[in-house]
Formats: sequence, structure tokens, C-alpha cells
Amino acid sequence: MQARLLLEDGTLFTGRSFGAEGQTFGEVVFNTGITGYQEVLSDPSYCGQIVTMTYPLIGNYGITRDDFEAVRPYIHGFVVRRHEPVPSNWRAEYSIDNLLKEYEIPGISDIDTRMLTRKLRHHGTMKGILTTGGESTEELLAHMGTKPLMRDQVQRTSTPHVFSSPGEGERIVLIDYGAKSGILRELTKRGCDVVVVPHDTTAEQIRRLNPDGIQLSNGPGDPKDAPESVATLRELIGEYPIFGICLGHQLFALACGADTTKLKFGHRGGNHPVKELASGRCYITSQNHGYTVLKDSIEGTGLSVTHINNNDRTIEGLKHDTHPAFSVQYHPEAAPGPFDSGYLFDEFLEMIREHKRSHPRKARQAELSETLKGELLYAQK
Repeated sequence: MQARLLLEDGTLFTGRSFGAEGQTFGEVVFNTGITGYQEVLSDPSYCGQIVTMTYPLIGNYGITRDDFEAVRPYIHGFVVRRHEPVPSNWRAEYSIDNLLKEYEIPGISDIDTRMLTRKLRHHGTMKGILTTGGESTEELLAHMGTKPLMRDQVQRTSTPHVFSSPGEGERIVLIDYGAKSGILRELTKRGCDVVVVPHDTTAEQIRRLNPDGIQLSNGPGDPKDAPESVATLRELIGEYPIFGICLGHQLFALACGADTTKLKFGHRGGNHPVKELASGRCYITSQNHGYTVLKDSIEGTGLSVTHINNNDRTIEGLKHDTHPAFSVQYHPEAAPGPFDSGYLFDEFLEMIREHKRSHPRKARQAELSETLKGELLYAQK
């Protein structure tokens, strides 16, 4: 069956359909990863987007449930040069075509993805419609002109309920803005007692969980579309050690008074070079974001830049000068991509231990006794 991808500037690509039939709308972006298409499909940060893979062969090793980064795919459409319908991998449970059909996601193959990628690099990401229907180009353009891009991706991808992954180590509250499973995996394998909470959990609700530290997850969309999350973080900075990743990095920066802006075509792939300023070392990182923290907005916020992107010099890491808090724009949990930056989770845990040494807490029994005494005095009044 024929499928068409139409960009908002009128550029039309005609190819072959795979996955689900129908029509989908979203922001057309590209990912430069050579492998990891399954993790891309299941990364909540792609919610609302039609993803183009620049690597020409996709689907050759199939789909394995164990490699999912979320319970389901969140992308709105999938664009590839060549789709391989018969995977060759002993771990494969089914094909990429089966996965897309299961979740009603259209795909298109046999188009010039190099031309599409160059257009997006030159003009920036665009709105697009991927369809297997027979509508005219004029009808599709008119429909696209009246349809805005999504603004509620965090609400769509965040967990609706609190859940825990018990451990014997430090208690970490992981705020889920659309978290990948890799973040939870990295914390639990270090023995952490992790409590995952929804994006709109209040500061007081987080305090009641008695965390040792707070992990801010990745997630989709514009950080300025989550003002309630920024307000919550503003309350918590300085009270608990904090580590932000991707969207969590941007929200952390906004909470400190910095500003963010949209990139022309974003950073998406597993091969982005990032320089650590303190050591001068370059790390190859996994990235997936369309927004960045503005360098000029850092002054006066109490933040310092720790990492920069070697390609375009954008900010890739921040730390607070006085509080135990830091963040990175890239994905130290990888999945897909290199694991070079996994040490950041170890640095986070060491930060927590140092904070506990310098700020010892009262025993829980003493805290409870003081609370009961206060309630008793209030009742006597």
C-alpha cells in the first residue's frame, strides 16, 4: 500500500506503507542512531513526533519486549529508507511492522531519508502528516494549517500513580516527566530504594516520602509547558540533592531562573560529542531533545556550566554553586547509545552521602515525638 509524508512547506514524499493504516500528525524530526530503533520507538520523549531514522536499514533485528524503554511506543509516525519485514535475531519476538500495527502507528519506507534529513537540518523541524488515505495535497495542507502541535506530552507520558522499586540503599524519588526505564534500571542496580511519582506531585507530597535525593527524569516537549513542575522544583532546590536528566535538566534550569529556547532541529541520536569543562574530556552521548538552556540566561542564577556540546557549543550540563544539585542535557542511562556517562549516577549517590554527612537528620522517633508534642500544645491552646 502507498503512504505519503507531507511537510508543512508543501514537500511531499511518496513511499510504501508499513505498520498501521490511517493518518497521523506531528512534528517531523530525525534520529542519527545506527542501532537502537526499538528504544527510539519506546522512548516517551518522542511523544507527538514523526521520527525519521537516518540509518538506511531498520527492522533487521526485530522487536524484543525486554528492550522497551516504556510500556508502549509514544511516537506518532515512523519514517525509514528501507523496512526489513523479516528480522534475523534469535531474541526477536516479532517484527517492527507487528509493533506499529499493535499500537496503530503508521510507518512509511522507500523514501529518500537523506533528502528529508537535509531539509530538516536546513529549515528546521516542521509539522507533517503521514497518511495512507486518498486526500489531496491541498486538503492535507489545509488540515495541517489549523492543527497545532501537542503541548501536553508530559501529562500523557507520566505515570498516573506512585509506585516503588524497593532497595536497601538511598531512597530516591524519581519524578516521572516521561521517564525511560533505563533511569530506573541504573538506580536500582546501585541498590537504591526508588519511589516513582507523577509529574504533578507537590513538594509537600515529596517531603512525606522522606527521600535522600531527587531524580528528575527525561520527558517530551517544551519545558515551559510544565510550569507547575518548575514551581515544585523551586521549593525543593537546596533541601535535597537533585540530579536532572534531559527535560529534568531544563526544568532545573528554569527553576533556578535561567531560560530555555527551541533548537532548530534538535539533538537526537547516540553519537553526540560532549565536552566536560573541568577535565577537558570528550564523551560520546545519547541525546533526544529539541530545547536547550540559553547560555546568556545563566548569569545571576547560581548555576555554572559543566558540559558543552562539541558540535554547536550549546549547554549540556549545569551545577548549582551552593546547593547539591546538577543536571545534564544528555542521557547517561543511554538505551540506546554509549554507556560512557553512567558514572554520573555514582556521582549523584556520592553527593547524597556527602549531604547526609554534613546535614545529619534527627532520628525518626525524635522527629515523631516533636510532632506529637506540637500537636498536643496546639490542642491545649
